[in-house]
Amino acid sequence: MQIWPAIDIRGGQCVRLRQGDYGQETVYGASPAAMAERWRAEGATRLHLVDLDGAKSGTTANYDAVRELVQTVAPHGVECELGGGVRSEETIEKLLALGLSRLVVGTLALKKPDWFAQMTEKFPNRLVLGIDARNGMVATDGWLEVSATPAVELAKRFDGLPIAALIYTDVATDGMMRGPNIPEALAMAKATAIPIVASGGVTTLDDVRNLADAGLPACIIGRALYENAIQLKDALAFEDK
Repeated sequence: MQIWPAIDIRGGQCVRLRQGDYGQETVYGASPAAMAERWRAEGATRLHLVDLDGAKSGTTANYDAVRELVQTVAPHGVECELGGGVRSEETIEKLLALGLSRLVVGTLALKKPDWFAQMTEKFPNRLVLGIDARNGMVATDGWLEVSATPAVELAKRFDGLPIAALIYTDVATDGMMRGPNIPEALAMAKATAIPIVASGGVTTLDDVRNLADAGLPACIIGRALYENAIQLKDALAFEDK
């Protein structure tokens, strides 16, 4: 089980949202790079970054903060992935040049599936498909819009492509500290051969254990780390099992 601590960036700061609601923000630190170094010092070898402004605007809004973060931890072997605003080949090249290991594409994978398929071929195993869902339907544009496309159907569309992973986020559970939606994550895992990363609602060590027992290969942990509901060292113990 891979553990990916989350660092969400908005206005250059480290924040968390509830259910993707930009009006329900908690600031956890002025420096995302300092937060990344904290998690690295506690044993993290992977970090999941989200440019919340970029997810909303479709731009690399927090480029400088991301660059500082990567320069801080990448030399120590920490693998960083970034989602939010990755919507052009130029942006992919620009961000990978920073030293990011992988990039998460969500909105454009739904809106321009042929383009996304081409990008996976051009950047094999460097792109992650991000599927965010509300009531089983794909949410896009920083979760501001809900499409008419079932999440499982979107996943099936890209099966067989050189995609590094599929991050499945249940918007209803994200940031709510109520546990992950394991049945939905498992349904996604059954629908595609792409490795599934469970995201949203991971609140306790039992949640991590249940995800691991269900056979899911990775999970992202956010608010639970920041509010000390989970100690990172305890979660990382599952990486060795």
